Amino acid sequence: MEVSAYLQAQREGQDAVRTAVLDAAKRLLVSEGPVALTVRRIAAEVGCSTKVIYTLFGGKDGLLDALWTEGFARFERWLGDAGDGAADDPLARLQAGAEAYRAYALAEPDYYRLMFQRAIPGYRPSAAAATTAKRTFEMLVRGVEACLEAGVLRGGTAAEIADVLWMAMHGAVSLELSGFFDDAGAAQRFRLLHTSVLTPFLASDERIAP
Repeated sequence: MEVSAYLQAQREGQDAVRTAVLDAAKRLLVSEGPVALTVRRIAAEVGCSTKVIYTLFGGKDGLLDALWTEGFARFERWLGDAGDGAADDPLARLQAGAEAYRAYALAEPDYYRLMFQRAIPGYRPSAAAATTAKRTFEMLVRGVEACLEAGVLRGGTAAEIADVLWMAMHGAVSLELSGFFDDAGAAQRFRLLHTSVLTPFLASDERIAP
């Protein structure tokens, strides 16, 4: 007899049930679009009662917030792991973070679209969810601040440089996810982009190798 995703997850605990529900919601969003994201439809996909979803998330709005927050939690882990091998080089850590940004988007394109491309029309994250999401941008700002404090970068505030870098990375990643770049050249173009953005802010006259 086939065991539902809910029963499998239930054996592992509440966190596994929560993950199973979010994964089902993400699958439905991708395969059927936002119209499929109803509590009843998601419950049927997971194989649980609607009561389980209301208990865990409080309803559809809470579920969408959880889905959005889960995407940023995964994003934060990717960024947090970047640059571990460059503890004494803030610029190398910042560049590693830029590469991790693209890597996350390619590994989790459905979450990335939900987070940054309004995959669910009309959805607005709650204040709590928005605060959680801001932590990832703050990581970028702190990376730039470390470069400014080390004297590696200059000519702008941490927020200004982080804004420009984020704008460039998001544009490139969005185009890549839309299929505008072939796989062979996309990685090299992305490196060229973020090094070019940072080059005008370098404290020395040396160019960053793309």
